[in-house]
Amino acid sequence: MALNDWFKPEDQCPVKHKSGPVQIGWLLSEPRSGVVYSPPERIRSADVNRTHAKSASRCPAIINMESRYFMIRVPFDMHLRFVRDKTGKPGLRNMLGESSPIRANILSQKLNITTESEWRYPDRPTIQIALPYLFVTDEPVFMSQVGAFMHYAKNPIPGTIFGGRFAIHNWPRPLMWAFEWHDTTKDLILKRGDPWFYVTFETLPQERPVTVFESELTPELQKYLDHIAAAVNYVGQTFSLFKDAERMRPEKLVCPMKR
Repeated sequence: MALNDWFKPEDQCPVKHKSGPVQIGWLLSEPRSGVVYSPPERIRSADVNRTHAKSASRCPAIINMESRYFMIRVPFDMHLRFVRDKTGKPGLRNMLGESSPIRANILSQKLNITTESEWRYPDRPTIQIALPYLFVTDEPVFMSQVGAFMHYAKNPIPGTIFGGRFAIHNWPRPLMWAFEWHDTTKDLILKRGDPWFYVTFETLPQERPVTVFESELTPELQKYLDHIAAAVNYVGQTFSLFKDAERMRPEKLVCPMKR
């Protein structure tokens, strides 16, 4: 579904498009663990060569693209190995053991391996890590979650991440890091502070910049989140619920954090 489908016909007239930066708030659905999770960082080539007029770092197209991506860093060290038990059931082994910075019971709450029948390929397990990151806005905006393709990984992960794209103006939800394990002979090693994935935002008009700032989890936002929570457990195609959710949406979801 195109982004234009979320605008009323009168809003699609070029002369009536809003101007200025689109205001996007980010917050954590679990504020108590906030110190662990770094804020989103706008991608910037701060330490690259800009002296030559033809340097790629001075290319307007590259600068414009980078300005629209925000990076999320790995929150804690993880060293996982794919295993099967005696019955062949797939599972995960925490190779850090007692030296793991995150308690085993907490890790098990955030990490799961999906049911084998749900894998896209029979030999490529899918794991998911639940995250507390939420992005909200009061204008029609689609957000995409993609791999950290602009950062070089000295030790690449043995698979690919599942990207995703959804509307954050009427379907805000905590993010999930989903990983498809292509080479199960290699461990999945993630280091705290390393670039993990990016988020980027689609606006109308497309040239409008975005401003991302920390927002509050207001009672109105919490009530709306509760309203749309767990829909994926009951409906196969949650995009079909966007319009229904929009009718229940409070007028304002974004409330800048006051420090």
